[in-house]
Amino acid sequence: MESLRFKAINDLTHSNGTAVEGSAKITGIFGENVFTLKTAREFLSDEAYKSLLTSIKGGKKIDRAMANQISAGLRQWAESKGVTHYTHWFQPLTGTTAEKHDSFFTLKGDGSALETFDGDALIQQEPDASSFPNGGIRATFEARGYTAWDPSSPPFIMEIGEGKTLCIPTIFVSYTGETLDYKAPLLKSLEALNKSAVEVCNYFDKNINKVTATLGWEQEYFIVDEAMFNARPDLVMSGRTVFGHAPAKGQQLEDHYFGSIPERVYAFMRDYETESYKLGIPLRTRHNEVAPAQFECAPIFEEVSVAVDHNTLLMDIMDRVARRHKLRALFHEKPFAGINGSGKHNNWSMATDTGVNLLAPGKTPKTNLMFLTFFVNTIKAVHDYSEILRASIASAGNDHRLGANEAPPAIISVFIGQYLSKVLADVKERVGGKFDEQDEAILKLDLHRSIPELLLDNTDRNRTSPFAFTGNKFEFRAVGSGANCANAMTTLNSIMAATLKQFKKDVDTLIDKGEKKEIAIMHVIREYIVASEKVLFEGDGYSDEWHHEAERRGLPNVRTTPLALDAMVTDSSKHLFEQLNVLNHVELEARHEIELEKYIKRVQIEARIMGELCTSHVLPAAIKYQNTLIENIKGLKEIGLKEEAYANQKQIVAKISEHISKVSDLVEKMIQARKTANAMTDSRTKAIAYQSQVKDAFFDDIRYSVDKLELLVADDYWALPKYREMLFLR
Repeated sequence: MESLRFKAINDLTHSNGTAVEGSAKITGIFGENVFTLKTAREFLSDEAYKSLLTSIKGGKKIDRAMANQISAGLRQWAESKGVTHYTHWFQPLTGTTAEKHDSFFTLKGDGSALETFDGDALIQQEPDASSFPNGGIRATFEARGYTAWDPSSPPFIMEIGEGKTLCIPTIFVSYTGETLDYKAPLLKSLEALNKSAVEVCNYFDKNINKVTATLGWEQEYFIVDEAMFNARPDLVMSGRTVFGHAPAKGQQLEDHYFGSIPERVYAFMRDYETESYKLGIPLRTRHNEVAPAQFECAPIFEEVSVAVDHNTLLMDIMDRVARRHKLRALFHEKPFAGINGSGKHNNWSMATDTGVNLLAPGKTPKTNLMFLTFFVNTIKAVHDYSEILRASIASAGNDHRLGANEAPPAIISVFIGQYLSKVLADVKERVGGKFDEQDEAILKLDLHRSIPELLLDNTDRNRTSPFAFTGNKFEFRAVGSGANCANAMTTLNSIMAATLKQFKKDVDTLIDKGEKKEIAIMHVIREYIVASEKVLFEGDGYSDEWHHEAERRGLPNVRTTPLALDAMVTDSSKHLFEQLNVLNHVELEARHEIELEKYIKRVQIEARIMGELCTSHVLPAAIKYQNTLIENIKGLKEIGLKEEAYANQKQIVAKISEHISKVSDLVEKMIQARKTANAMTDSRTKAIAYQSQVKDAFFDDIRYSVDKLELLVADDYWALPKYREMLFLR
């Protein structure tokens, strides 16, 4: 019987794929399935439009009477495009999106049929809050929860096959008010950052009334043939290959990076880009990444909340479109050992309603000082809250990646480049640490004239830094490819809001003592530079020397998720998020519990699939081939050949036997370790047990012997697709 592996190879789709026909210009289709303000102006009354605009721009609530008018316009627009159903689209703590479809169709009391969509249906729905991760906030018998419309993110129409559904972006909360999603805390963190940032901005420009965080994510992913994927139970179950010997060629020739895009993948890219453009996702870049079969796309910057929605939406689109092309998109941080894993670099900055990027130097001394203020405050925020930031990107998948020679280490540090390092050193080293009104050189800070090329064009990019300044933004490189950006962005917005709030307090204290405003600002900036300089690092984050240096500096290096998550529920974390009204202690403790449960389940699934593959795939193939060799050796002996004629075969049999024994023994011990861990009732203790007593104790050793067997066993006996096939056959 032909194995799935060889069937996949024989049936490999050699078609180059066909992308759907799109517009000759992206502008011809961009946003056509989005209820933009331009569309709203067409379908809403003046009163309803003004109410919606005020809510989006000013954050004011829409009353239910006005919601009826907005929902009527929404339905009219949606039906004009062939929509029959609507859903509240939200982002629960599963890491995926959620939706429950309802039709516009209903029956009146007299039995007559009609389509309807009222304001209540737009504003609120009631999914089951106990069936999503809730960290103990909701028991099974306490099922009530609510989704509530988020007007800041526009409704859109999702096309799946011939069906079209109106999607209303929402937040998700429990009956008792706790947030159960990624979006609600993100929106609260944005409001906290806006308040703190505006107050500091007003030192420099009283016309600034709003500050928004911006995000440009870079999405890395792998593409494999669907048949190959289906023949690997570990990919199907866990998203990564738990076994697989490195192929003779991996990424060592560096020929895949920015190379010519394979035609079949190119068709897939064009297809998902077309769907993305219709939904208003401003994709700009596509290219081959470093590892074979690895690719990347990136959009134009957007406001954080919309950017987060677009990224989660894009991953869903890519998964669906890949299947259409008989491919599979892999978002796991480390689907293949021995080659680069995937991240989701979060490029973050802040912009004012006057059009200023707060992390870009200005053209005048005043705006340069504003830049320096926000630049240094960001460094101070990362320094003071590095453990909370580390916790925001912790996951079982990311543990495979952080610290490897392909991704930033688990040590949180900041790279700013040599020129800005010199600027900070100049500020820090003022004689006696004092500034006065005659100190023209430092107050003017003519950054624009002295280093514009650096900031806009020539800033070095330190790939080993988890948090690097790249010209007019900070790049948080440690975020995992499968993560929801909201988690990291909520934390980054919050720590920045808290730091700016303290900065304002410190500056005002000096002003109240009689210091001139600019001098007071420079004094506090200098204090912050001195206080946070140990988090700055310009060298190789992969090196052993940096690990020793970081330890000497007292920087935390938390390598595993169960321990990294501790930072979520410290007194410092609770104080941070509660004072900003982003998350309360109940929500933090619930999220801590949810993340621990996720970790446990991920490792548990990987351990189970390892055991299953060993028992049903690896060992039968190895034993079958071993028996073939034994029969051959017997035959050679029977015809009277000397032992040297079959000595090599005996050695191979001995090696195979050794690895069979090791695999069998280790799998049995791993099963027992899992049972021991499962008996633990405390989630943190269980997570640590799964990490140390299951994953660290057995995964690598089992893999070593299985991968050796892959080399020893004849190719036609081996049932699992090999790396050379999954990575290079398209």
